Amino acid sequence: MAEAEDLSPAEAYARFRHQQAYPQLRRFADDYSFDFDDYQVEACRAVESGSGVLVAAPTGAGKTIVGEFAVHLALAQGRKAFYTTPLKALSNQKYNDLVDRYGAEKVGLLTGDSSVNGDAQVVVMTTEVLRNMMYAGSPTLRGLGFVVMDEVHYLADRFRGPVWEEIIIGLPDSVQLVCLSATVSNAEEFGSWLGEVRGEMEVVVSERRPVPLYQHVLVGNRLTDLFADVAPTADLEDRAATYDVNPALVRIAKEESRAVRDDSRRPRGRSGKGKRNAAATRYGGGAAREHQERSRYRPAHRAEVVRVLERADLLPAIVFIFSRQGCDAAVRQLQAAHVHLTQPDEEAAILAIARRHVEGFSDDDLHALGYESFLDGLLRGVAAHHAGVLPALKECVEECFEAGLVKVVFATETLALGINMPARSVLIEKLVKYNGEAHVEITPGEYTQLTGRAGRRGIDVEGHAVVVWQPGMDPRAVAGLASKRTYPLRSAFRPTYNMAVNMLNRMPRGQVRTVLELSFAQFQTDRSVVGLARRLARSSGDYADLAAQAACDLGDFMAYARLRDEIHRIETAAVRQDKELRREETERVLAALRPGDIVRVPSGRTQGWVVVLDNAHLDAQQGPRPTVMTPDRQVRRLSLTDFPALPQVAGKVRIPKHFQSRDPSHRHSLGAALRQRLDELDTTPRPVRAEGSLNDKERARIADLRDDLAEHPCHACPDRETHARWAEKALRAERDARQIEHQVARRTRSIADRFDKICTVLGSLGYVRATGTDDLEVTREGRTLAQIYSEADLVVAECIRDGVLDGLSAPQLAAVLSVFTYQPRRGDEHRSQRMPDLPSHEAYERVGRIARRISLVERDARLESIIELPPGFARAAFDWCAGLALAEVLDHAEMSAGDFVRWARMVVDLADQVATGSGPGDLRETCHEVRHRMQRGVVAAAISAPEEEGEDG
Repeated sequence: MAEAEDLSPAEAYARFRHQQAYPQLRRFADDYSFDFDDYQVEACRAVESGSGVLVAAPTGAGKTIVGEFAVHLALAQGRKAFYTTPLKALSNQKYNDLVDRYGAEKVGLLTGDSSVNGDAQVVVMTTEVLRNMMYAGSPTLRGLGFVVMDEVHYLADRFRGPVWEEIIIGLPDSVQLVCLSATVSNAEEFGSWLGEVRGEMEVVVSERRPVPLYQHVLVGNRLTDLFADVAPTADLEDRAATYDVNPALVRIAKEESRAVRDDSRRPRGRSGKGKRNAAATRYGGGAAREHQERSRYRPAHRAEVVRVLERADLLPAIVFIFSRQGCDAAVRQLQAAHVHLTQPDEEAAILAIARRHVEGFSDDDLHALGYESFLDGLLRGVAAHHAGVLPALKECVEECFEAGLVKVVFATETLALGINMPARSVLIEKLVKYNGEAHVEITPGEYTQLTGRAGRRGIDVEGHAVVVWQPGMDPRAVAGLASKRTYPLRSAFRPTYNMAVNMLNRMPRGQVRTVLELSFAQFQTDRSVVGLARRLARSSGDYADLAAQAACDLGDFMAYARLRDEIHRIETAAVRQDKELRREETERVLAALRPGDIVRVPSGRTQGWVVVLDNAHLDAQQGPRPTVMTPDRQVRRLSLTDFPALPQVAGKVRIPKHFQSRDPSHRHSLGAALRQRLDELDTTPRPVRAEGSLNDKERARIADLRDDLAEHPCHACPDRETHARWAEKALRAERDARQIEHQVARRTRSIADRFDKICTVLGSLGYVRATGTDDLEVTREGRTLAQIYSEADLVVAECIRDGVLDGLSAPQLAAVLSVFTYQPRRGDEHRSQRMPDLPSHEAYERVGRIARRISLVERDARLESIIELPPGFARAAFDWCAGLALAEVLDHAEMSAGDFVRWARMVVDLADQVATGSGPGDLRETCHEVRHRMQRGVVAAAISAPEEEGEDG
């Protein structure tokens, strides 16, 4: 560490004493050419003192220094250190860094794809690998002294977050834990939980950015400061008392609002009528779209935006567009506008990097990937980065950008999640994104994550965040985004079937329940119970007050009100039971539909007669989702909500073998055949049975209650209905209090209760069995389940046990396994929902029956579960495993290369798990064949692909 200048004698002596107290930190720091920040020193001292530590600091603030110090300390003490990351790409990046520092013989790498020197003293790995090692009792864990959990805020991730908590709870107490997190607003709460679970745990929080971040708005083609004075993210010394919005932006907003109605933000046209667009927000967008052409401040063309950034010396830049298609279109627009940002020597360096990343790819594969266009953009200094880009090409973009060769990257938000790609500036096109269900405003936490990439430590003296002005934008709302630093960490932990059997393999049931109650999810839930208790006290008080208002001089009016309430409850329950029975019957009828069946849809936008095209889509919660076509050739997917009355099947029409729903001529021919067939059939709607029919016992009970009402003294009260209104409110308050009591009881044991329900299901299906000591023993089938880490782990294990996967060829097995891993993106509804051939289709139908059977067992155990088995990737998995060329597979699948590779690798991963879980035999051999056949070409090259979530289209 470089010596600080101008220290007083007292300060110099204090530094000397600290260096003597922390000798390893002094040796570690001596290897660096810069002084560590105060928070880095504080955290490293905690580690050397033997404490665990949680470090929460902004992106790019250098918190990995603390993790690397833990590695240094492990080597110095002769112990092992595991450095875990959430992404394979991050693991590879950190492995290379540590090899450069300590040498290849001391550092290993373990991911789902790579195993390099796994017995080394320092091993970099993904979190899933460490979790699996813990459950397997791997000997590699012997001598483990430190575990660094990089990007630990990933534990909020819905799908992968629970793995972090499994590790934190399950690691031996002797292991020191170093957790590195982005800035979160509840770091102290998270640290308190870590302290309860792990023992001594220091919490070190730094909100100081290493580089000041200035905030701007791009209005047309002019950069304007967002704040009148310094931005809060640039005020590192907190000198300003307030941060006022730039008055120029307020004037622009007022000027625009004169042409837009206050209620709907629509232009003051001839009538001003029309529905408000759902995308209208404080940040502009949908409601103002029709006004953009007439606005003086409409967004500039993307090529002009890049030129503005270049003139302002704000390159390299990351431009966030919350759409893959938008990112790709932006690159094409810059190419069409002849934007060129690189010099000849940079082009030569880019070309060398690109060739290295596609080495081994055939010319046909490169052509299928659109490599020529990709390279043209790269040589111009522009590129797209999103989950749809092939991993090899994405890594090429990352390397070029880190080297300063690529100047502009158009990216989706997944780039903000850990990959080391800092820039001088970050530009956000819109502050509204599609979350899978609706267009919503981004949160302050998301804004902080995105803009955190701006400002390269040691290169830039300042970073810049730019928001593109959208008509209808409120600059005060944007300033609020840039001022707040709220990014609360919320646990996504919940027990799974796989987790249950793995933990029961290691400890008794009672101990498992105790361990699960240590989770961060339970910790947060217990804290929320305090608020519920306050609500319970209020509701109880409300009941007493309202019951007093309902008092009647003739008798106990609350007793009279309870008689009325019971009559209402019985009648309502009869209606509800009727609906449940009809739902079950409707689900049975829908499940039996076959292509060509003509069925009547009684309500919804598809109301009328339709023909079934496909009934392969199964949703464990919503039941069958048949795809149908209306007589006017509209293709829709139905659900149970379309059938308030039972489906009525009138007949059948033949569907050609090679029918394609996306082909207009095919739809036209089938539509004509459907209309002709309907003319021949009796299409008179069946009468609908009335809801709420009572059985004899219920009718007798209601008759007795009505007699009791008539005999009650309050029945004759002239103010009866006035009293009744107060009594109804009192009973509602009483019900609220009971519900809150139930919530308190359920929340205080919510995680353990879910575990108990999971054990009930596992016991019903034979995966665990009771022992004489009131404990549970994992059966042979349970040990198979312990190897399956899929979201649909229990369905996969049942398929292995029932022989569903036996006798399939490798391509057929790949197709069936894909339904357990594939998750369709928005807009993928058109993708074929059929299995590639008859054996795979029959196997898929058996999978569906197993999923429904499990759902019924879960329902009996009162366990909520969602099992989706979409076959949208089955054809692609089959074709690739059968040896088809990449161009053919991508053409048939109609998906991006990045998506294809991600889902293909997940099929391979699941095949490995099934091979391990099924044991010796033909199925294991077929699983190995699936891996061998699919691990080729672009799939084999993707060994460092991060497993990203899909973005908006």
